Amino acid sequence: GGTITESGGYRIHTFTSSGDFVNTISNLSVQYLVIAGGGGGGVANGGGGGGGAGGYRINTGEMSGRRSSSEAAMTINTGTFPVVVGAGGAGNVHGGGNGGPGVAGSNSSFNNVISNGGGYGGGDSNRPGGAGGSGGAAGRNNQTRGSGTAGQGGDGGRAGVNAGGGGGGAGELLGPDGVDSNNGGRGGNGLSSSITGTSVGRAGGGGGGSESPVNSSGGSASSGGGLGGCAGSIGRAPTAGTANTGGGGGGSGDYNSGGNHNGKAGGSGIVIIRYQV
Repeated sequence: GGTITESGGYRIHTFTSSGDFVNTISNLSVQYLVIAGGGGGGVANGGGGGGGAGGYRINTGEMSGRRSSSEAAMTINTGTFPVVVGAGGAGNVHGGGNGGPGVAGSNSSFNNVISNGGGYGGGDSNRPGGAGGSGGAAGRNNQTRGSGTAGQGGDGGRAGVNAGGGGGGAGELLGPDGVDSNNGGRGGNGLSSSITGTSVGRAGGGGGGSESPVNSSGGSASSGGGLGGCAGSIGRAPTAGTANTGGGGGGSGDYNSGGNHNGKAGGSGIVIIRYQV
């Protein structure tokens, strides 16, 4: 199942969409990386919260989500094992005068290892960030972080007066706050793994939206998190989380300009399984 490659004495199955892992070897020792879909960014008149990254679980000896220890070894018997790759949550699509929260990401799973979808970023109609694998950030003028999940990802950031917080990432305990009326929080850092033979960063949080076009916030771009957007028709639109990283979507700081400044979707998840050849 998945796309099969070999590196460093391992056979590697990479699932970018749901499928089946079929094992014909008794008592096979396997290593995994299971990342859920990231949460979508919110929209607020001044600063929507960034979406949280999808939950991040790994047992290769590398750091797992929320800066926790690598998970336990796994041995499986012969059989067919369903693999679920979660979708990213949608960003908020404003109604021409009303902003709201994004949508939480969907879970990913393999053999009872479940990673939770990223929390949504808050918006004007519902400003607290949503809980998830990593928590979504609060929308403007709100201090309620979305909680992350133990062993999977960090909490979202709090908001400034007119600036959304940064979505939580797998590599930080707390997402960065929106500092003031002009600066949204950057997306929380993700984590890097070499499970495929090359170090790749994933599960970064989405940036918070901001009021000022010159001070819009960054997402955790090196780990798949989307950039936060900012107000005004000359401002930067937010960006989505990168596919198959579980990155959170960027929040938007505007819903009244002529530009398309909706909140952006989180990135889809990924499941990678490897075993020694």
